[in-house]
Amino acid sequence: MTDSCEITLEAISSVSQITADEWNACASADDSYNPFVSHAFFAALEASGSAVARTGWAPRHLVARMGDRVVGIVPCYLKNHSQGEYVFDHGWADAYARAGGSYYPKLQATVPFTPATGPRLLVRDGVDATRVRESLAGGLVALCGLTQASSVHVTFAREDEWTFLAERGFLQRTDQQFHWRNEGYGAFEDFLATLASRHRKGIRRERRDALANGITIHHLTGDDITPDAWDAFFEFYMETGSRKWGRPYLTRAFYTQIGETMAKDVLLVMAKRDGRWIAGAINFIGSDTLFGRHWGAVEHHPFLHFEVCYYQAIDFAIQRGLKRVEAGAQGEHKIARGYLPQTTYSAHYIADPALRRAIRDYLKQERSYVQEAVRELTEAGPFRKTDDGD
Repeated sequence: MTDSCEITLEAISSVSQITADEWNACASADDSYNPFVSHAFFAALEASGSAVARTGWAPRHLVARMGDRVVGIVPCYLKNHSQGEYVFDHGWADAYARAGGSYYPKLQATVPFTPATGPRLLVRDGVDATRVRESLAGGLVALCGLTQASSVHVTFAREDEWTFLAERGFLQRTDQQFHWRNEGYGAFEDFLATLASRHRKGIRRERRDALANGITIHHLTGDDITPDAWDAFFEFYMETGSRKWGRPYLTRAFYTQIGETMAKDVLLVMAKRDGRWIAGAINFIGSDTLFGRHWGAVEHHPFLHFEVCYYQAIDFAIQRGLKRVEAGAQGEHKIARGYLPQTTYSAHYIADPALRRAIRDYLKQERSYVQEAVRELTEAGPFRKTDDGD
């Protein structure tokens, strides 16, 4: 097989139409592992009824082939709403509707319900990556026309993909999250030593107070995650998700399936008091990153959220030698706890020229705002300055 073979494109309606080996050969081509773009993760989303047409996430995964070999994939969904995306375009939809247009359906190239940066143009090793990427980018535009969608949104993409798509007519958007970086720390105290005194003391106090009521913390991964732990965590997820979103996105069947197929990639940080689970956070383990996702609790104790979600994640990353912790969307309160702002990237193809012009002008201002916010928040971080005396 040579790169001179014609590339053919197809939009498939289920990840099950591609073998795990074919999908994963594209998803992990650079030897880095991101659990969210694995075949197993998408299979769990779809088989569990979490990301399916009934919930407004109709799979339209774009597949590139050379002959009978899959050489590229874009995870993609045809959507009739803007829920569960974490890159907000409700204002665009409302403005277009007021102008007489129909914003939905739209195409969303992303991982449903998962605000974590990762590859979106998945290309197998051993092929002309630029050529395959060009076919995938062109295929997204063509699919937009075929499905009569208003737009294509490639969200939480890598920066190089963001640049690549911009060169092919996609509009550029940025936002920020808060990530913790491992600077080769041997223990949590090594990390604390890099902070200004008041932040160092504050974190020590929060960690102590979080466990003051006889609470113990447990790291569960692989076979240690028992059905009762999954049941308890799902209860936490439903309780917190119902308050935040009205209706949580993920089903109990989703957690059952990842427990069967991805348990080694999962870290549950669970809090126990008086013999029962009272709170927990789910994390996914990549080759160099710990991705924090959902948190929930049935008892609320001071600083327990910070301990379970942020400090225990740092502990685990240090133990495993992981380079970073990505703590999900939102939350400037993370800065004081060592999580600094990082730019996130998305690319948007807008079919209607008038809407495209309006969004382009808006995004130019938004990018400038995000850049300045990242700069200011980084400067306000908790780390010691060179002239600090502590």
